[in-house]
Amino acid sequence: MRGLRLLIVTASLELGRVLKQIVGRDNQLVIAAEANNAYVARDKIIECKPDVILMTNELPRMSGITFLAKLMPQYPLPTVMIASPSLESKAYEAGAVDFIPFDESRNNIKNAAGELSGQSICDRLKKAVYPDWDKLAVNSRAGAALKSNGKVRSVIAMGASTGGTEALATVLSGLHKDIPGIVMVQHMPEGFTQMYAQRLNNECEITVKEAQTGDIVRKGQALLAPGDKHLRLIKVNGVYQVECHAGPKVSGHCPSVDTLFSSVAKTAGRDAIGVLLTGMGRDGAQGLLEMKRAGALTIGQDEKTCVVYGMPKAAYDMGAVTWQVPLEQIAQKLYYILDKK
Repeated sequence: MRGLRLLIVTASLELGRVLKQIVGRDNQLVIAAEANNAYVARDKIIECKPDVILMTNELPRMSGITFLAKLMPQYPLPTVMIASPSLESKAYEAGAVDFIPFDESRNNIKNAAGELSGQSICDRLKKAVYPDWDKLAVNSRAGAALKSNGKVRSVIAMGASTGGTEALATVLSGLHKDIPGIVMVQHMPEGFTQMYAQRLNNECEITVKEAQTGDIVRKGQALLAPGDKHLRLIKVNGVYQVECHAGPKVSGHCPSVDTLFSSVAKTAGRDAIGVLLTGMGRDGAQGLLEMKRAGALTIGQDEKTCVVYGMPKAAYDMGAVTWQVPLEQIAQKLYYILDKK
């Protein structure tokens, strides 16, 4: 597995030197770039495409926390913030995924190595990208195993409604046959889902079909819920399969994204990734939250690229979204999570 690309943002040369020394001891982290203010950091993010950011708050012209709040809506990169203990809540509100308390006063920076050496900075940076890093990649062999999608996060669940036919097409067209198995719901009437699945199958590199009970979730294949049935993920003899069944509407719909996501949360847990796309209402928001609470990583389409920013907004507002991403970047984000880029 390649090393995670790190951007270090700090105005202090001495503190930057200490952070580089700490990070340099870990061969699973690569310093992709450095910046001494928010404006250089912005350019480095676009140029170098880091996986994770390590940033201090005391920056010239714009504080790190202010920059982070402006950054998150456009580039939702995992960020570990180093700042005064009194700023912890503000850092998390701005979008930090982890916080390291450290007084950046001139006198304390002289003792930075001693102050920061016990903070497990390298592990915290890796967990910012992969929350279960300590279980999945404690050494290079485990890191290599992360590439085996049959073992790690091997189910991708997607849901969409208004505007979703084109949104799903955009995401799926950016995926290749190495992608883990996909299960998905698009709100459509009975009969239309089969034609839609055939269209996607013709347009995409991966295989797309309307789901039937007993279909196995396979790498390089997407299963679409029939227009008149709920789709659930089940596990039989250790193999992920799907079950389609008629039933009352859930969250106003059949098929329901909430029904699918809830089953994925219970059946796959941290072995899954959830993606909620454009759509009116709230279907999928609660299910995505259940997935996140079960250990899954989650993606919500951002407001700017949604036809209707309803379902993703409801999920984002309740804290169900790990990353909020523009539609055109979601396929890339999936590979980023799976370390398949």
